[in-house]
Amino acid sequence: MQNKLKYACIGAGGIADKKHLNEYSKLNAVEITAICDCDIEAAKRLAEKYKIPHVYTDYKAMLAEQRLDLVSICTPNFLHAEICIDALEAGVNVHCEKPLALNAEEVLNIIEEKNKSGKKLMVALNNRFTNEAAHIYELIEKDFFGEIYHAKCGWKRNSGIPGIGRWFTDKKLSGGGPLIDLGVHFLDLALYFMQFPRAVSVYAATYSAFGRDADRIRVGYKSIKDGVFNVEDTAVGFIRLENDATIDFDFSWASNIEKEQKYVELLGTKGGLSFVNGEIKLYSQIGNACYTLTPDTKTIPLAQNECRHFVECIISNKEPSASVEQAYELMKIIDSAYDSASKKKEVRLTSKMQFGKYGQRILAQSY
Repeated sequence: MQNKLKYACIGAGGIADKKHLNEYSKLNAVEITAICDCDIEAAKRLAEKYKIPHVYTDYKAMLAEQRLDLVSICTPNFLHAEICIDALEAGVNVHCEKPLALNAEEVLNIIEEKNKSGKKLMVALNNRFTNEAAHIYELIEKDFFGEIYHAKCGWKRNSGIPGIGRWFTDKKLSGGGPLIDLGVHFLDLALYFMQFPRAVSVYAATYSAFGRDADRIRVGYKSIKDGVFNVEDTAVGFIRLENDATIDFDFSWASNIEKEQKYVELLGTKGGLSFVNGEIKLYSQIGNACYTLTPDTKTIPLAQNECRHFVECIISNKEPSASVEQAYELMKIIDSAYDSASKKKEVRLTSKMQFGKYGQRILAQSY
């Protein structure tokens, strides 16, 4: 019988508990060995809940003392890149929460270390692993939509600001507001459905209309009096892709809408898609009539969950979905969107990155 993969979680917050530890604890191929958080009491609570034998406040000590095969990184955004690199350098496979880093430059450093180490790294983009996404991707592979030439995507909340003064609302700690927080999910999903063509230009605008409005704070989040809020609460934009396709995006923590909306829409030469709040509607022109189909996703076999997928990739030595290279393309778009919003003009992405045997940058132009 194959030895179990020794697993540890870095971070002991809600995402570590409800997602990573909850899912990895269900996998027979995994043994949860350790947990680390600078808040020792938070780490101890989850250690007790999941019967984890070793508790740390220093992840570097944990990496040195435990012979780990796999770690999850569930920390604030500004810590992702450093911990990823340290874990890869220690010979450990990495499952990192989104966004992978604060910017594309940090992702390049992660890519270099990943290529040196030979280990696997997957970004936690869970929306790829739903039943609905699996069904849509199957339709794409069957050419239901034909050539997809335009997509719309968004995640808009009515009152969803994650507190004021916490790391979410401090740009140097988070990287930005809803564009980097929510946008990574549905920009990734739209690009995934479109086979991830490279972006060539971005035109974007950001707004901070409700930033300090206490009525717009998401339930369960607390604020710090006079805390920092220097990020956007809304980001909109338009992306041109190398294959001449386009994407229209809209992300907000707070907006005057009826209810929260999460969506991807696709326009293709043969069919169209409306995927809104988990509901799929398909459109196809037959003769002179446009037919609407609403598939029952309950009948679709359960999509392989994210954590199981990554474990199977490690065991079978396959590259995972939501790769670090795709994360780089995604972060280039996000960086350029912020740049465009600041300059109030379209920004072209002219970077052409190539990697040597160990991931060294051969050519790197600004974008």
